[in-house]
Amino acid sequence: MSIVTFLPSIGMASKFERFASAGKGNGLRATQEIHAGELLYTAEPLAYCVSNTCAKYFCHSCFSRRETLLRCSQCKVARYCDVTCQKQAWSDHKRECKCLRSLHPRIPTDSVRLAARIIFRLLSPSQTSPGLCSLEEHESHLCDMREERREGLSQLSSMLQLYIQQEVPNIMQELPAVDPLSLLAKVDHCSCVFVCGLHACETQT
Repeated sequence: MSIVTFLPSIGMASKFERFASAGKGNGLRATQEIHAGELLYTAEPLAYCVSNTCAKYFCHSCFSRRETLLRCSQCKVARYCDVTCQKQAWSDHKRECKCLRSLHPRIPTDSVRLAARIIFRLLSPSQTSPGLCSLEEHESHLCDMREERREGLSQLSSMLQLYIQQEVPNIMQELPAVDPLSLLAKVDHCSCVFVCGLHACETQT
């Protein structure tokens, strides 16, 4: 399960600060002593998606793993614990649902689906808030990529534009600051969180 593109929406914590490192990008460093296990920051992601490999087993709203999940009757892809989870996810799934139906039975890659969700969120300014850094400040690393990797991202960019054309016919007109290729590169370099059930870090004896 990937929950990617971590763009927090609350103010800076007092125990750390942002800094920019030439050639390396943005970073965080402590300004006070930090104790082991201390909670420093919590935030909601700007966008998220359940990986295609896990889509049938995890709720697309609360991410709970269940033996039986309700499937979206429209796109046949999204799954939920119950009607409550489905309603809670609708604001994020509404546009995605239409796009998934347009390509059925094909399902875009995780990165394409995530990039689309970011675009849909950016088209709804009321749902976005400033955080540690803006999307523009994320590093795409396009200049450092090998040509074959750039070609691969270019193909994904074409798929992204095909995928969202039902909802965003002209992305450059509606979001002139967002370049699909750069966005996919940023998504590709973001961290993923894989939820694999309960886990204890205690040493086994």
